[in-house]
Amino acid sequence: MPASRSASPAADLATVVVFAAFIAVLGIFPGIYVGGSGVPIVLQNMGPLIAGAVIGARRGTLSVVLLLALTAIGLPLLSGGRGGLAPFAGPSAGFLLGWILSALVTGLVAERLMRSEGNGRLLPILLLAAFAGLVVDYVLGIGFLAVYLGDVRTALVGSLVFVPGDVAKVVVTALVAAVVHRALPGRFAAPPARSR
Repeated sequence: MPASRSASPAADLATVVVFAAFIAVLGIFPGIYVGGSGVPIVLQNMGPLIAGAVIGARRGTLSVVLLLALTAIGLPLLSGGRGGLAPFAGPSAGFLLGWILSALVTGLVAERLMRSEGNGRLLPILLLAAFAGLVVDYVLGIGFLAVYLGDVRTALVGSLVFVPGDVAKVVVTALVAAVVHRALPGRFAAPPARSR
């Protein structure tokens, strides 16, 4: 019988590590710098969305936290081989930290809607979940960029270049997650009631 939680903490840990590695692998594709904002267009920001949509809020968030912690101690896991504390102090810092909320929100929306709606409306649910995760990343990222640049308008306008690509990433995320959930149904089933 499928369950929403892994049978053991070791299985949870393995899942978190695998998805952190998956997000790191997406960093192999180098970032493309467009405009003067200093924030690159990367494929890697799709990783937190996929993590949240596939393994849920808790484990998806932990996988992003693990990746960012390993990056902060110096491992070159971000696009372009970036690592250390510098990325967390630069213009893209808000977007990086936003990945944590991105995975969390994507997972929460996916879990709650899939539990109440079932798999009948799987793709629309996953599209909404990934879009919600993207929005929170933008809110945090643009907010930090506005403070960094000292200009809200420049931060907003400079971030528009990312929108088409990120919308495409939302669609890809939903399609990938839908395939996983159809192959492994019941991943977000309600946890069994505890006996009293």
